[in-house]
Amino acid sequence: MEAAAGGQRALLRQVLGWRVAAAVTWSVLLLPLCTAAFVVLSGLDPFHPLRWISNSFNDLYTSYVIFCIFLMSVVIIIISIFNVEFYAVVPSIACSRLALIGKIIHPQQLIHSFVHAVMGMLVAWCATVMTKGRFQFLAVPCTPSESLEDAVPQMCLNEHHLFFILSGAFLGYSYSLFFLINNMNYLPFPIIQQYKYLRFRRSLPLLIKHSCVESLYFVRNFCVTYYFFGYIPKVWLCTTMGLHTDSKLHPLDTLSGLLDLSLFYHTWLSGVFLLMTWYIAWLLFKIYATESHHFPIQPTFAQETDQCLPKILNSNPPLLIKFLALQDLMLLSQYSPVRRQEVFSLSQPGGHPHNWTAISRECLSLLSDLTQRLIAQQEAAAANGRAKPPVGELKVPPQTPGAVGIEDVSFQSQRSNIVLRPSMSPLVKPSLMPVKASPGSDIGSPFSSPALSYKMGVVDIKSPWHGTVQSPHVMRRGPKLWTSVSDQQMNGSHHESSPMPSAARTGSEAVQPRFIFYTWLQNKQEQIKNFLLKRALIMYFFSKHPEASIQAVFCDAQMHIWALEGLSHLVAASFTEDQFGVVQTTLPAILNTLLTLQEVKLLTFPCYKASLGEEKESC
Repeated sequence: MEAAAGGQRALLRQVLGWRVAAAVTWSVLLLPLCTAAFVVLSGLDPFHPLRWISNSFNDLYTSYVIFCIFLMSVVIIIISIFNVEFYAVVPSIACSRLALIGKIIHPQQLIHSFVHAVMGMLVAWCATVMTKGRFQFLAVPCTPSESLEDAVPQMCLNEHHLFFILSGAFLGYSYSLFFLINNMNYLPFPIIQQYKYLRFRRSLPLLIKHSCVESLYFVRNFCVTYYFFGYIPKVWLCTTMGLHTDSKLHPLDTLSGLLDLSLFYHTWLSGVFLLMTWYIAWLLFKIYATESHHFPIQPTFAQETDQCLPKILNSNPPLLIKFLALQDLMLLSQYSPVRRQEVFSLSQPGGHPHNWTAISRECLSLLSDLTQRLIAQQEAAAANGRAKPPVGELKVPPQTPGAVGIEDVSFQSQRSNIVLRPSMSPLVKPSLMPVKASPGSDIGSPFSSPALSYKMGVVDIKSPWHGTVQSPHVMRRGPKLWTSVSDQQMNGSHHESSPMPSAARTGSEAVQPRFIFYTWLQNKQEQIKNFLLKRALIMYFFSKHPEASIQAVFCDAQMHIWALEGLSHLVAASFTEDQFGVVQTTLPAILNTLLTLQEVKLLTFPCYKASLGEEKESC
């Protein structure tokens, strides 16, 4: 077991290692271009364009700009490490707002947010150094006063520099928070295979636009936050470092101080610079990680057995390797006749279709798993909004223990049939949920119980389970949709005409107090639950999102789509390429699975829409 896990980790490092290295290398190589654009735009002077351009190019060769590029390269490497650690090929679906809050305060997410806040402060510090001017230093000489008593120079806190540094920390934390909320760690695989350069060039304009807009919103939120809480770090720094506050300058935690357009522009530009560099690192990692990988069908050497496509599909590798293997299966089933011949080939010696058997078994298993989840979703959607009887209305008449057991069994069997009948078609029920008898029972034999024969549909004519003559206990087997006075009188007459033995009455009286306590406890739980659900604040956090259940079902649908496409194209290609007829052995199972999945899929969405309608009406 440990050897297999070690081999899977080695395969993941082999497949993902060079991709991560290439993505980080390109991110660092593109960093000087982003830095040059930031330096040019930070010194914007449209009234003196020649001086603006010459000063910008002169600043690019200074030592502090080169040092900032080196420091931000380290930041990019750290951000890329967190991208590798927190990526996911299946998005995480939060069913409620409380679940989302739980994910935000998770220790791993707190570490992610803290590190990104610190990295944001480093990027903001580099931005202040490259911008120069009034943003460069934290402590500056105070504005000279006209009075002779204050002739001694004093150091004052440069609030613009502090504003820049705190904005970097705020943008870093906001990036981490939106990284979690928007499932930005999700790696979507491309539907159409393209070159990496084309994918990057197509995504770059959208990335720039998104960075500009998102930085605008983040800076707006930070200005509001600084207006209310900006005095706290300012007073702490002045007290700790012994700095003074320049009384001749407007403090930035006021409306007049925040209406500085130059400050807002440079803060927004530094936010765009931060977001662009981090988004480029994530985009390059996403492009390289989702690139197709060719797995061999048959091993050339014995050491390569664990790296073959059939072996990977039937093992439990990391999800990224599983997705890449299914993507490779989809591609070879459509565009590689040579590799398809390897899938249809027979083993030597022995002549067994091991490759096809392993691939088809895993694809059918994935499709059957999706079918089972869709059936469960149908059951949940069909049961949504149905009125449940209160617990206090359940009445158990005093009966013998044997009669109670028979009634419970028959009621459960009838209830399961009632639930399954409207939500499942006749094609789904026998293929997915067959009725199973006990191993030692023989239906129709004199040694089989009448209850089992009745459940299996085999009823003996001479048994009391058939015909109009039935015992009083059999008459009370299942629940009725309505009751009449005659039924109640008939049940009462039966109770009066058939007195119970004293032992049975004593047992029922012993069970009754426990049942009353259980009923009272259930009623109290329902009352507390209904009371809390009527409160708007509790409903806001605990209410389940209507789309969460269906999103959870299809969160990994890409894997099933590739399995379906690969299996379908292989079956279609076998008509002309399968020389040994290996596909014909599993063709009935494939057709049955595909048709069942299609039928269940067609029944899922009407039930889901109906459940949403019932939820809206009930709200």
